[in-house]
Order: sequence, then C-alpha cells, then structure tokens
Amino acid sequence: MERRMQLRTGAFAVMAELSSELALQIKDPPKTLKADIWSRFGFYQQSGRHDLDMSYAVCKTCHSKIKYVGNTTNLRNHVSRFHPELLTITPAVEPPSPAQPKINAALSIIPPNSEKGKKITQAVGAFIAKDLRPYSVVENPGFKHMLKTLEPRYKVPARSHFAEQVIPALYDETKAKILTSMSKANLVAITCDSWTSVATESYITVTAHYMSEDWQIISLVLQTRAVYESHTGAHLAELLSDVVSEWQLSDKDIVLVTDNASNMILAAQIRKFKHVRCFAHTLNLASQRGLRVASLTRLLGRIRRISIFFHRSTTASHCLKVNQKCLGLKNQKLLTDVPTRWNSSYDMVQRFLEQQPAICATLLSPEVRKGESDICTLNETDVSNAEDAVSALKAMKDATTLISEESNPTISLIAPLKAQLLQNMTSSISDSPMIHDIKNAVRTDLMNRYSSEAEKKMLCTASALDPRFKGLPFLTEKERSDVYREVTEEATCLEQECILAMHPKVPVQPEVQKDGTSADDPSAAKRKPTSLLVSLLGQSFNDVEVSEESKTPYVRAEEEMDNYLKTSSLPLSEDPLNWWRVHKVTFPLLARLSKRYLCIPGTSVSAERVFSTAGDVITAKRSTLKPQHHTAEENVRVRQPMCALGSLSARSVSDSCSLGCKGFCRAQQPPEADGSVCLSPCWVAELKSGSDLVCSRAQQHPEADGSVSLSLCGVGELKPGRTWSIGGPITVQQLMAACV
Repeated sequence: MERRMQLRTGAFAVMAELSSELALQIKDPPKTLKADIWSRFGFYQQSGRHDLDMSYAVCKTCHSKIKYVGNTTNLRNHVSRFHPELLTITPAVEPPSPAQPKINAALSIIPPNSEKGKKITQAVGAFIAKDLRPYSVVENPGFKHMLKTLEPRYKVPARSHFAEQVIPALYDETKAKILTSMSKANLVAITCDSWTSVATESYITVTAHYMSEDWQIISLVLQTRAVYESHTGAHLAELLSDVVSEWQLSDKDIVLVTDNASNMILAAQIRKFKHVRCFAHTLNLASQRGLRVASLTRLLGRIRRISIFFHRSTTASHCLKVNQKCLGLKNQKLLTDVPTRWNSSYDMVQRFLEQQPAICATLLSPEVRKGESDICTLNETDVSNAEDAVSALKAMKDATTLISEESNPTISLIAPLKAQLLQNMTSSISDSPMIHDIKNAVRTDLMNRYSSEAEKKMLCTASALDPRFKGLPFLTEKERSDVYREVTEEATCLEQECILAMHPKVPVQPEVQKDGTSADDPSAAKRKPTSLLVSLLGQSFNDVEVSEESKTPYVRAEEEMDNYLKTSSLPLSEDPLNWWRVHKVTFPLLARLSKRYLCIPGTSVSAERVFSTAGDVITAKRSTLKPQHHTAEENVRVRQPMCALGSLSARSVSDSCSLGCKGFCRAQQPPEADGSVCLSPCWVAELKSGSDLVCSRAQQHPEADGSVSLSLCGVGELKPGRTWSIGGPITVQQLMAACV
C-alpha cells in the first residue's frame, strides 16, 4: 500500500514538473489579436522555430488545447464551460494610448492661404497703414516676438509681400469704399496745397469733403502725388483734372478751397471751379501785416532772444524750473515763434507773460548772469506793450482756432467772423500808438479780402443756411433781402433739376396763380364755370388755397424760406447739422441746398495737416518706395537722403534750431555738383552779426569723431565736408568763415 502511494506521489510530481515546463512554452498571442478573451489564451511555439503554432490556442489556466479557426467562439465556450469564475473577473483592459504626436504636427505653421492666416496678415497690413509704420517693421525682433507670443504658429510674411500685395489690396479696397460713398454726394469740396519734402521733392495733397445721408461731414485724403513740373496755374489745373477723373467726380459740382496763392486761383479759373480762399490763411496774412509794425517787431525780437537764451543755456533752463516750482507756476518751456505762422508769435508772447515772474527771477540770479555779459531783459513798458498786443490779437487767435475745425461747418463762419474781426480791429481813443498801428494794419488787410461778388454770395448764402446765423445781422436790410431771394432762387433751381432728373419728359410746372390757372395760359381768361356747383358756390369758395402738388417750385421755396426765417435762431453752442437732420422734412428744399453748402470747409487746413503726418512718415526707414507709388492711403513714403555734407538731414537741422524754423523748409535746394547744399531757412537772413545759432538736437546725429555737418546757407554756401563739433553756440561769423 505504501508502495502504491509513493508511486502515485511521484507520478503527480512528474506531471507538475511537466506542466510547469509546458506553461513556460505558452507564448502570448500576436498584438493583432485585440479581443479581451486573448488575455486567457496563448500559443505554443513551434519546435525548433520562432513562429507560433496558431492552429491550437492554449488555455493559460488548464493548458488545454482548443482548435483555433480564426474566431474566438471556441475560446469563449471553453472559458464558459470549464472556468466560469473567470467570466466575472474580467481584467481591466487599458485603453490604447494615443500615438505620440509628431513634431511636425505639434509645431505646424498656419498656412498663409488659410482663413486665420489671411486675417492675421490683413491685420498686420492695417497696423502698418493706420499707424504709419514702415514695411521694415515686420522684420523687427520686437514685432516678431510679439506675434510669436500671440500666435506661435503664424509666420510673418516678408516685407515685399506687404509692399506688393497686402497694402495695395488694402488701398484698392479703401478706394472702392470711398468711391461708393462719394457717388451719393451731389457736391464735393476739395482742398489742395503743396509742400516740399526733405528730399527736395514737391508734393500736392488733395482732400475731399462732402455730406453723408445722415448729415455727417465726411473728410478724406484722396491722394498725395509728386509734382515734377513748375507749380503754374496751368499745371495745377491739369493735376486737378486728373483728380476729378480718377475719383469719378466729373458729374458732381466741385468747390475748390485753397490758400491765397495766385497759381491756385488761376487753376480754379481754368477749371471753372467755384473757389473759396482759405480763411485761416487769410487771417495769417492779415495778422502778419500787424506783426510787421516796427515797435511790435522790436518787442518780438527781444522776447525771441530771451526764449533762445533759455533754450541754449542749461543753467538758465534749470533755474527756470526751480523758480517755476517756487512761484507755483506750471513747468513749461518757453516757446520760440516760426516766422511763417503768426499764431506761433502770439503763443510765444503769451507763454512769456505767463512765466514772466519766473523768467525775471532767473535772469537776475547770479549763477545765470555769471559768464553772460549780454542778457536781454524787458522793462515795464515792454511788458505792458506785450500784454496789450496779446489782448488786441486774441480775437484773431480765437478765430484761427475756431475756423480750423473739421467736424462742424466752417464756411458759414467766415462772413460773421470777418465782420466781427473788422469791428474788433477798429481803433479806439484809449489804444496806445502801437496797438493803433496793429489794428489799422490788420483791418486794412482784412477789408480787401473776399471782395468779389461771387465770394460774397457763396459766404452769405452759407451763413443764411446755417440756423445759427440766418438772421445775418452783419448785413444791411437790403443786403439781407437780396441774400434771402438768391437762396430761394437757388433752391428753386435745385428742385427743378431734381424734377427733370426723376422725370425727364415731364415739363416743369409754370407759375400758378391764386385761381389755380397758369399765368401763361391764353385760354385761362376765356374759361367759364361749367358745373352747377361752381355757379352756385363759386363766389363763397373762390379763395381756396392751391394744393401743395400744384404749387410751383419757386412758390414752395419761398414759403419754406419764410417759415425758416420765422423759426428761432439756433444757439451758437448747438450743432447746425443736427438741427437740419431734425427739420429736413419740414424744409426739404432748403435742407437739400444746405447739404451742398455746409459741407464746404472754410480752410485748407485738412490738406496742410497731412504735411505734419508726412513729417512723421518720412524717415530713414522709409527709403525704398519712389514718389510715384505714394498715395495718402499708402502712408506717403519718400526717400530721405542724408545731407550731402555729413550726417544731418535737412529736416533734422530745420527742426532742431531753437530759432524756430520748424516743419518743411520750402526754400531747400538740391545738392550742387560739388556736393554742397543750400537750405536757406527763412530766419537766417534776419540774424544779426554776433547772434547765436544753436542746433540742440543736432547732437543726436554725430559722426564717429563727434562732429556734425551743418548746411545752413542763408549767408552763403558751405564748403563740402566742412564740420564743427557741437559743444556750444555757433555764431554767424563762424558760419561765414566756412562759406565759399
């Protein structure tokens, strides 16, 4: 018995050892078999080979071999029959991990032609155009870093892409919108003015102004083009013809607003445009006449000299700031006037008077007077005369500021402002001799302006259509009646034109009498009542008013004018365009006429303001585009070469001089054959022997050796290559010593 038990135990041990060896031979199924049941089965490896024997699946629990025919039915039946406990403990199968994203997918670039790519590129183009940036901004490291932070997948196109495609497309899109908007206007006013860049290239800027359907004044810069011909009236007229043709204005009434230059007036006459002379320029000319009074000229010279001294002396400038703080005055620098801008002289004197206590304290301080033997000061009489001059010219300054607005109608202001200024410039007994001369000079000049009948008619009509000034108190009774009659007639003609445009074959209604018959109908007198109603009640009801439809345009315009004059005048602080927006239904004929007049600007300031913008645009970074490619919408980029004598450009010199020749100098000349340059700033000729000429900003552009080349030749022509080190003031004698 014991012997049998030992044999059986040994047999079981041998079977367990064999089973263990077999288990080691079971291999996991291939990864292509993804059913969960395969976690319980495997395959034997073929003897002497690495391939699996997939004809039978082997149960990992009992090592039974199950026939495998390509599906898992037999395997599931085996587990269900012999290992049912395994069905309730299904091992969690880990979800397949997503594939590792590829590097190209993670760092993919937004396609340039995609919707998002186009949108970002267009936004960059709008940034360049609206903020007057050069094309090279897209290559700047800071700009690239910003875009990389905002959208890492966006790749900035090359600058040539913006110059050749994005900005031209933006220009075409903007131009199409402008053409569509202007097509709805019946009258377009254009302003025109010329300027010279630092590259001595001449440009003409043209702006357009018209009224929108919702009574808003639209002001647009149409173009800024290079002009290589002389600025004669004929050439300007040809240029204006091109503007009218390009911007599809041939079928519209054109009003040209320019300065008082004779060539501009001639161009308007050649093109037969209605012409309005810039009122701001007119005020400037009249005020300049007043500033040329000898006593005032000497006073301005003293104040200018003091201002220049504070700009030159760092010690005086520091002491002035200290005294301003002690006296409770604003920390403001003194201003220096520009000879071509009369209001800069006014601002210079006004700032001097505001800071006069601090200025006197500074000029009397020992640290300022130390080393300065010729310090200019003003006595009490000079200060009193300066105060009187500021008071006398204040009305001119306020009028200049008021007329320079663009959002509100300004042409209607010219006539009442001129009348008021003439009254203010009338001398009184209490005026000092200097103020008497100033007022007489300004008044004499103003009286000769806007003297033609055409100008008077346009300005008075505009004022009559402005509900603030419709009473025309500055005119005589007869003059007012004539203006109202002319407004009525013009409104009638405009209505007749509209009727003919809408119904070309319908004749204009003749004048209708009170009885409803036409005044020019010969058979009207022969007509007899043909109805019993007329024969019975005709005498009682023979004064029935004529219906609105049967009234002639003149009668309707006359009634509108009468009712318009009966309404209360609009307060001066109110918006006349808003008034017309509300009353356009009540006065349809006059409203239509008002739209044609009130959109006309009273000045050409809008064109001149482009010059200041162009001064910000024209820099060394904008040196790739040529003038023929410039338009106002393309940021007016021009080449800015450096001065032929050194590192300072002409603009840098004229802007930096504390004597006040700011902006573009119209007297600049191109370089000579030997490389010399003549700038001829307007103030150089006025310098006296020993006067100081200081270019403080010139120190920002030194050469490697610290020297700076100057080219200021109102006194002569500089030798090529002559330089000075800017360490102090440069006198006229030093300048002349370097001249040929």
